[in-house]
Amino acid sequence: MSYFNKALTIASGAALAATLSFTAVQAQTTLRGASLFDEEHAYTKTMRKFAELVNENYDGDDVEFKIHLNGELGDESDFVTFLNQGVAIDYSILAPSNMAKFAPSIPLMDMPFLFRDLDHWNAVLSSDVLSPLEDTLLEQANIKIIGYTGGGTRNLLSKDAVANFDDLSGHKMRVMGAPIQAQIFSALTAAPSAIAYNEVYNAIQTGVIAGFENEAASIQNLKFYEVAPNLSLTRHAITVRPIVMSGKTFDSLPADLQAAVLKAGAEAGAFGRELESREDAVKLQEMVDAGQIVVSEFEGREKMLEMVVPVQDAYAAELEATDLLSAIRSK
Repeated sequence: MSYFNKALTIASGAALAATLSFTAVQAQTTLRGASLFDEEHAYTKTMRKFAELVNENYDGDDVEFKIHLNGELGDESDFVTFLNQGVAIDYSILAPSNMAKFAPSIPLMDMPFLFRDLDHWNAVLSSDVLSPLEDTLLEQANIKIIGYTGGGTRNLLSKDAVANFDDLSGHKMRVMGAPIQAQIFSALTAAPSAIAYNEVYNAIQTGVIAGFENEAASIQNLKFYEVAPNLSLTRHAITVRPIVMSGKTFDSLPADLQAAVLKAGAEAGAFGRELESREDAVKLQEMVDAGQIVVSEFEGREKMLEMVVPVQDAYAAELEATDLLSAIRSK
């Protein structure tokens, strides 16, 4: 073989190898996630677990995961828009109320006072009782629920103590954007308003609102105790946080990867539920021990439970979801 032909063969071989290498790089699937929080938050840990489980469950090449943390891409309402459009991010963990603009019935799964206790909450999320809402979200928002995490118990946090109905009457508080959130707290005589999550700290600091409601992990992670150090144990919600994926992204995946994603979503959800429900009381006690919050029981919680039932029933009827609400209550 002449020197020229040999050089041409080597060059052709190198070009082929480069082409194959480029094709392999192109073929690798990358899934982009987004979290409002840092690495220490249960949601971020759950997203990391999901990534790990996808690759464990998938027989193809490893999937690359890139997660944007600390609200780098905006707040959850931005995430919802990105997921709906199939741009910027492919998966996240979201509060159902933040998806209400696309699927108005979704906040039913996160309605205050919906769950009796952790056992009831876990029984619902481990079953298929919420599948009608999953179908609605996919149809109306093109967002697919692939698992359920959550587990934080939500209470009232305020600048000044809100320990009873006298304190709660007219209390200016932030709620999530879904109308049912405002309806519930209005029925309890508070004065709720929807404010973007990333504006809550400043809104309390400047007196626009006097408090809001949240779970311990987020209070600690975002240091809300600095402006609202009084926590009242209303225990009005146990969080339901769907692990969601853009329908456009999910449909673009090969069938075996779709199966791995669904299996990983269910497993990561169970991991996250156990993690957050276990950590919730611990984080609350850490803030108490550090002198960051003062905790008090809310006087009259049983009355709260009675006052909200008509609101819940009317909301479910409006959504034609009375049977679904009954199914959740009977679990």
